[in-house]
Amino acid sequence: MPRVPLRLIALGAITMLLAACGAAPGDPSASAGSDGEQVLTIGAIPDQDPQVLQRQFSTLSEYLGEKLGVEVRYVPVTDYTASVTAFQRGDLQLVFFGGLTGVQARAQVPGAVTLAQRDIDAEFHSVFVANTGSGIEPIDDVSGLRQLAGHSFTFGSDTSTSGRVMPQHFLLQAGVGVDDFSGEPGYSGSHDTTAKLVEAGTYDAGALNSSVWDELVETGKVDTSKVREIFRTPPFHDYHWVARPDIDEQLGDGMTDKIRKTLLDIDGSDATEKKILRLFEAGSFVPTEPGNYAKIEQVARKLGLLH
Repeated sequence: MPRVPLRLIALGAITMLLAACGAAPGDPSASAGSDGEQVLTIGAIPDQDPQVLQRQFSTLSEYLGEKLGVEVRYVPVTDYTASVTAFQRGDLQLVFFGGLTGVQARAQVPGAVTLAQRDIDAEFHSVFVANTGSGIEPIDDVSGLRQLAGHSFTFGSDTSTSGRVMPQHFLLQAGVGVDDFSGEPGYSGSHDTTAKLVEAGTYDAGALNSSVWDELVETGKVDTSKVREIFRTPPFHDYHWVARPDIDEQLGDGMTDKIRKTLLDIDGSDATEKKILRLFEAGSFVPTEPGNYAKIEQVARKLGLLH
């Protein structure tokens, strides 16, 4: 039997996949409803278990759809970089980015609009955690992070603000570089995975999003006899909603402002709004502006994550 070139096999597989999905990313029909009407596609960085994100953003999508009078579709992505790429290409029109990915997205899409952040994002924190058998003790200030030298360590995603960028910033302030760890640092891909890896002893220590850590502890999803918080960082701005500049053109004049107002008006006054705020671990959504993320941009450039 003649051998089929690998490139033809790959091409056939891609064609079949796109046919199964109904449309390729970037194809205008990918953001159209069943009746051909345009929809608002929303997304987020995949910083937690996909099932958690699905509950979170499906609930919000339904709520936004009712308030905005358009179909709202949550589109999951595979990693942090994919969220920025999808936003740049127009496959996602509204995204709940982290601090760094939001900076990256606005750099790639001139005119992108910063809409809102959660109240907790105005003073967000990273948490350093350690396996209780590692010998690492709780830390009082940034300088105490020096004791992590010589231990194995994992970040979250390599472009996570609270799981990599700001933790590495504070480590450098303490005089600890990635070469000071025992072995290469890990990159778990998500905050809950970081906690589990440290709990299992795969790494002596790690850093993650404070709100995810607090939720894991509160719900008993981590064993605090095996992994514990050792340091909570000084505050910084983090997660925020960013909209593409062409939303009004696609969905009608004033739609961007309407989305902003809808987010800011979520105050927990009914059961659905209470559920949304609980899922987002927030008391409300509040106004924000690009300048709030200047520090993150500065740190990211220093670490070589922005060019």
